[in-house]
Amino acid sequence: MKRRGVIFGGALVAAGLAILGYLLVPWYAGGPFDEDTNFIVPQGSSLASVADKMEEEGLLSSASGFLLRAKILGGNAPIKAGEFAFPAGASPSHLLGLMQDGDVINRQITIPEGLPSILVHERLMANPLLTGEIEIPEEGSILPQTYSFERGENRADVIRRMQTAMQRVLHEAWEKRAPDLVVTSPEEALTLASIVEKETAKPSERRMVAGLYSNRLKQGIRLQADPTIIYPITKGKPLGRRIKQSEIDAVNAYNTYSMAGLPRGPITNPGRASIEAVLNPEATDAVYMVADGTGGHVFASTYEEHRDNVEKWFAIRRERGEL
Repeated sequence: MKRRGVIFGGALVAAGLAILGYLLVPWYAGGPFDEDTNFIVPQGSSLASVADKMEEEGLLSSASGFLLRAKILGGNAPIKAGEFAFPAGASPSHLLGLMQDGDVINRQITIPEGLPSILVHERLMANPLLTGEIEIPEEGSILPQTYSFERGENRADVIRRMQTAMQRVLHEAWEKRAPDLVVTSPEEALTLASIVEKETAKPSERRMVAGLYSNRLKQGIRLQADPTIIYPITKGKPLGRRIKQSEIDAVNAYNTYSMAGLPRGPITNPGRASIEAVLNPEATDAVYMVADGTGGHVFASTYEEHRDNVEKWFAIRRERGEL
């Protein structure tokens, strides 16, 4: 009797060890793939659908076995959506741990301040990790900044995030606007900000340029901003040559040399700083500006001062051999 009990106990231990081995050995053993692999967990995926996907992609020998062991040995932490880097031969235990607690691969695309929508479109279409066709977004609708995205994400979704960001920033800036502005709506502010964005490369000048253009609008003086000549010709791409007199004289909905007031709409995608500058412009009497040879401008409140500044600029250009 005692011997039968010992045998039965030994059988139980052996069975327990066998079950334990059945669970543990495949869970911690190396996986079937021999190269480092990136794997995407789609948003809203269940562990079951992810297991099937990993089996299809050769990362698991058995999706059902992975699920069974994950429920018993894998803890209660949920898996995260995103793209993960799986090292070659990683065990199922390691793969689950990466999806629960590992770092998601952060892919980014940067839209610089002042990048026109036609070039935003080209940049997104040229990115091989994004999918889907898109139209050129409305000018001025994209907020320039850096955006994260997932491999395989639809370009239309990325555009929507960029446009939502612009709407939020424009609304916040409009709510904090200074009193007595020449612009009377967020849309007008966006249009003027796009001109400020294209007219100065110096962040320290933005509010001054915004103040100058605000003065010209208040006084009914044409803005005479060169980028508004170029926009209808290239949609914001570089012209690559000097502007022709016929283009300066051209009458259209954008050219502020041939029309008073603001153009029909934005001529580029302005950044947050240019929007804020237009909604809180520098208090100045200046209505003229000309390049100073350093990437910035010199400002004047009278035509006489401006004429002298223009002569200085021409002298700089002659010295450089540009004239």
